[in-house]
Amino acid sequence: MDDATKTELEAAAFRRLLQHLDERKDVQNIDLMNLSGFCRNCLSRWYQEAATERGVVMGKEEAREVVYGEPYAQWKAKYQTEASDEQKAAFEKSHPDH
Repeated sequence: MDDATKTELEAAAFRRLLQHLDERKDVQNIDLMNLSGFCRNCLSRWYQEAATERGVVMGKEEAREVVYGEPYAQWKAKYQTEASDEQKAAFEKSHPDH
């Protein structure tokens, strides 16, 4: 497989991941962190870091908008719920350094 095709496939898979996360707004970031060790905010940070590595100036909020599909503050107000005590305990257990 040539590099251009590989990049196209990786980009398509990333777009599909974003679509899936958009369709599952019920899944909170803390749930993603507890189960997989990364969340939407991690994806947006990785996106911003990739942009920076390529000389593209991109702020944190701009990168988050790519991942969330809207400004983060709007997404958070509409979909983010307060973490339960169980979710918080699971997070502390799986991420003791945070």
